[in-house]
Amino acid sequence: MAGEIDDAIERADREAFTRQPPKTLQARINFLMKQLKTTKAVAAELGVSQRSVERYRKGERKHPPRAIAERIDAAVRQRWQPQVRKRRQRQAAATGGITVETRARFGYTAPVGTTDDGRFRRLTVHLPPEYAQRLFDAREAGASDQEMRGIIAEGFKDVYFQDGGSRAAGLSDVAITDIDYLDLGY
Repeated sequence: MAGEIDDAIERADREAFTRQPPKTLQARINFLMKQLKTTKAVAAELGVSQRSVERYRKGERKHPPRAIAERIDAAVRQRWQPQVRKRRQRQAAATGGITVETRARFGYTAPVGTTDDGRFRRLTVHLPPEYAQRLFDAREAGASDQEMRGIIAEGFKDVYFQDGGSRAAGLSDVAITDIDYLDLGY
């Protein structure tokens, strides 16, 4: 499921944090224990032994290998402040919409006599709340990155390329084929 769009949503969610996640290894492991309930579940999540989790929790080991430290950090951040994340997403889906900043290759289907060659564009476009709602619903349903790209591409078609229907009426389909970078804000 993880892709550019999913990562961008995750980064946007992290900007909403009202407090920082735990900093020490022991505090992070204790937080994961509260979330996952058992050392076995935490060990499975992190890809380490159950005994290693117990050592981290007691403070017997304070410096895990870099790869494990990164997995611990990612697991904590993924579960940190779920209510704050949901509140921001509800607000974006109801009234605020989302702002998409990207440098990507856009291809499109256009009438005969115009060019439909895809090319890189750097765009910052504010999409209305209905696109935010569709994007969050798709992510929640486990949609692929390609499906979520389609939702964003449709929003770009309506808002940017067709300007709400006032231009490029013959443009029928827009696709995002290559993403150099993509950031979301809401």
